Amino acid sequence: MARGSLSWPAASLLGGLGPSARDRLLNLGALTQYPAAGRVLMHEGDTTTFVIILLDGVVKATALTQDGRHALLAVRMGGDLVGELSSVDGGPRSATVTTAGVVVARVVSQAEFLDCTRRDPQISHAVNTAVVAKLRLANRRRIDFTGCDVRTRLARVLHQTAVAYATKPGDGLPLTQPELATLAGAAEPTVHKALRDLRASGVVSTGYRSIRVLDLDRLQAIAYP
Repeated sequence: MARGSLSWPAASLLGGLGPSARDRLLNLGALTQYPAAGRVLMHEGDTTTFVIILLDGVVKATALTQDGRHALLAVRMGGDLVGELSSVDGGPRSATVTTAGVVVARVVSQAEFLDCTRRDPQISHAVNTAVVAKLRLANRRRIDFTGCDVRTRLARVLHQTAVAYATKPGDGLPLTQPELATLAGAAEPTVHKALRDLRASGVVSTGYRSIRVLDLDRLQAIAYP
């Protein structure tokens, strides 16, 4: 896949870098394609330290809860970096990362990644900024959900995901209803009801393993009344 055929959201690591710095980052590692959904790229608890620069496609980060369920922590798309925490501190993987479809990426060793960030302040700053943005989003989600009803929490999850990845009206978000329930901190039956309400209002539509945002402005009005 030619680099020129790809574009990335401005909020992503690759989208936020200038052309020359982005090219330097994209010269790292080996180009790899994962041809289908369900391929595990990283296992929670593993001691691997490579990083993956996502060029195209979607992956999901999950972790096991105390009762043995798989909780969805985040969705990452083309332009994002995954696995950087273990690369930086050498600690075990904090999540399992699995493809949600065809994924094209560059797989970069810890040594090459850390050498690049040491030598290139622009890339180092961009990586740090991306990590901080993830932490801010996680904190914002915890704060936003305090005292909100499920419909509002669900709308915020959908709105945050759509805005973060610059989706256009009608684009599908690769989220199943059980995963939405995890992200919204709600029981599945309650999320099903909230989704029915959003569908009836013409704000979203649902399909197999995906949600489509049809009216982002109305979704925002519901999420942040």
